[in-house]
Amino acid sequence: MAGKKYKAALAQVDRTKTYPYAEAVALAKKTSTTKFDSSIEACFNLNIDPRQADQNIRGAMVLPNGTGRSQKVLVIADGAKAEEAKAAGADFVGADDMLEQIKNGWLGFDVIVATPNMMGKLGRFGKLLGPKGLMPNPKTGTVTMNIAQAVEEIKKGKVEYRTDKDGNVNVMIGKASFSEEALAENFKALYDQIAKVRPASVKGNYMNSVTVASTMGPGVKVTIA
Repeated sequence: MAGKKYKAALAQVDRTKTYPYAEAVALAKKTSTTKFDSSIEACFNLNIDPRQADQNIRGAMVLPNGTGRSQKVLVIADGAKAEEAKAAGADFVGADDMLEQIKNGWLGFDVIVATPNMMGKLGRFGKLLGPKGLMPNPKTGTVTMNIAQAVEEIKKGKVEYRTDKDGNVNVMIGKASFSEEALAENFKALYDQIAKVRPASVKGNYMNSVTVASTMGPGVKVTIA
């Protein structure tokens, strides 16, 4: 049974129509029903086949207004690159010592950034980190020699986008406490990025549907430009 708050929120959304994106994010913000500061998410259902390598969309971008969520960054590097990571504001920095902690079950971080020479050692943890989406990847800029830039971008509000097996891409675009303008700007930047990475092999429609919603709030359909 849906709660009273959810029913009241649902009543404000016309399920039969799509809304221009600025209206849609404003409605998602307005219909947030939680006592905590809800996340606002955008969901793209794409007309792609993720089993095809060229249609398995994955990447990262910095949202203009960040996400409102602070990410704990672990950098696996040594020498000068470890010092660079500390100076850039990484939360945890190390090499074998950090890998030993992960081996013992420590996962007190949100993102791992690693230098390419460390990936051989990190590869041993693929089964643990992979399913949790924590394994660094060159496509998302988390395997890099430019450690300072990677850490700074994550701290500013970098988000990863990747398709699931059903062709959906879900990305957090901010918090319910953000202004309508900030949410709209973040949504537009993400929308433009997803449109930009359209695989050349996709014929006909690319975006089947786009929806925005707050945590536990109703989905609001967005008009596809």
